[in-house]
Amino acid sequence: MIRHLFTLMWNRKRANGLLLLEIVLAFVVLFAVGSVAVYNWTNYRAPLGFTYEQVWEVDMSPGNQPRREQFATLQRVLQRVRSMPGVVGVARHSENTPFSFNDSSTEFQVKDGTDKLKVGAEFYHVGPELRDVMSLRLVAGRWFDRRDEAAGRRKPVVITELMQASLFPKGRASAVGQTLVDNDQDAYEVVGIISSYRAQGELAEPYPAVLAYVGPQDSAHAWTSPMVRVQPGSGAALEKRLGEEIRAVSGGWVSSVTSLPDQRLTQLKFRLTPPAIMAVICVFLLVNVALGLFGVLWLNINQRRGELGVRRAMGAPAGAISWQVVGELLVLTTFGLLLGLLLAVQFPLLGVFDVAPGVYGLAMLLATGILYVLAIGCAFYPSRLAAAIQPAVALREE
Repeated sequence: MIRHLFTLMWNRKRANGLLLLEIVLAFVVLFAVGSVAVYNWTNYRAPLGFTYEQVWEVDMSPGNQPRREQFATLQRVLQRVRSMPGVVGVARHSENTPFSFNDSSTEFQVKDGTDKLKVGAEFYHVGPELRDVMSLRLVAGRWFDRRDEAAGRRKPVVITELMQASLFPKGRASAVGQTLVDNDQDAYEVVGIISSYRAQGELAEPYPAVLAYVGPQDSAHAWTSPMVRVQPGSGAALEKRLGEEIRAVSGGWVSSVTSLPDQRLTQLKFRLTPPAIMAVICVFLLVNVALGLFGVLWLNINQRRGELGVRRAMGAPAGAISWQVVGELLVLTTFGLLLGLLLAVQFPLLGVFDVAPGVYGLAMLLATGILYVLAIGCAFYPSRLAAAIQPAVALREE
């Protein structure tokens, strides 16, 4: 039966050529949209490594204040903010704060290591309070403490588990206690490992991260974007007092407060807009393909009423007629999918966009399943009409 259906479709290849092209195009678009969706969903499921609820970013601008005075002013501001009612903790942070669209990356490698692998990583400078402010989870080694203030020591850093796995892909050693060097040949001592720190957000691909220690008296890194954890229920009133205190203590610094949940929502909207547009285009194309399939089947049944009537007269049951109509469309869909798969399989084979092959594989399965479901749905009603043809009526019309 299946061989017979393939023969029928092959004999009508010219008549079905345009419809076949629509199916191939629909598969390619579904594959593209599916790849983006699977990629984003895979990234979304990976843990962020920190909590953002009840955390605010305070962005301060020193204006025209001389640079040599800014650190002292920052120290006074941070001390005042820490003492405010409603504030649980404050941590200094470099400008690439979570969900801020800012990034700062560099490459590291293990000094005197055997593999000499250079690993790109997001680089953050943070205060020791960040662990409590962001609820970071330590998995090995230790977090920053007063020992790291000793003069003459290598700059202490804490890295993520992904950074550990990238530095030692075979898992033969632990990064704790190792010395890393960056592109500028600056040396850093790894003192601990945290689970993750994905400041670029859920939809960004997980990326190795290195957090460098910024001590209380470190004036070389006088960033003015501290992270502030506040008590649950804190809102506009505390935000207003925070701005007033900063202006009073700093002598006129301008500040703005953004909650990390709001900043996260803004980032999600920004990154989901292109996939949403692609999804709308995909739905529009699928509707047109479905209308095309339905129209072709309708016309095909009307043109073949005599043939179907003869089959019924020769004893073919209604179910067999219905299955023939559905089967012919499934065979045509299979031809289109094979052509589309030949194009899609090139992406994982060539490593296009540096995306994991599993993302492309799952996208192919999704596109294939959706097109088969679409074909069966379009063939359902026409197949019932074909099965309802009465032999006497069809033969009389002929």
